[in-house]
Amino acid sequence: MVRVGLVTALLLVVAFAVFSLLSGAAYLELPLPGGLPFGNALMAAGLCAAAWAALTLSPRGSARSMLAACALLAAIAWLPLSIALAGNLALNFAGGRGSAWLLLSLGIVLLVLCALALALVYALLRSSSNR
Repeated sequence: MVRVGLVTALLLVVAFAVFSLLSGAAYLELPLPGGLPFGNALMAAGLCAAAWAALTLSPRGSARSMLAACALLAAIAWLPLSIALAGNLALNFAGGRGSAWLLLSLGIVLLVLCALALALVYALLRSSSNR
């Protein structure tokens, strides 16, 4: 039962992040202490929450849990790598670094989404077969 509550909370974080980012909410530009825009932190939190949910739903030691663990590590690394590529907290890019960042971000998002989708499908199949 704890897993259900944790996964639900994590998916709510993901939903809030996706809704906020897709709607272009004004609060995304609010600077956090240190100057990091809230939207950048929210994107990182959403990626980490999705990967963590996938890891929580996957049986330990399975290929799905390995994929989810890799997705979680990539999600954790997304913000530091993004800041390093941009050279600033606002993630304003110059030159070819913007293209590299887009590819990096797309790869990490796809990895996280694949891990989450796979974990959710198997969890739903497992729950329907237990009925």
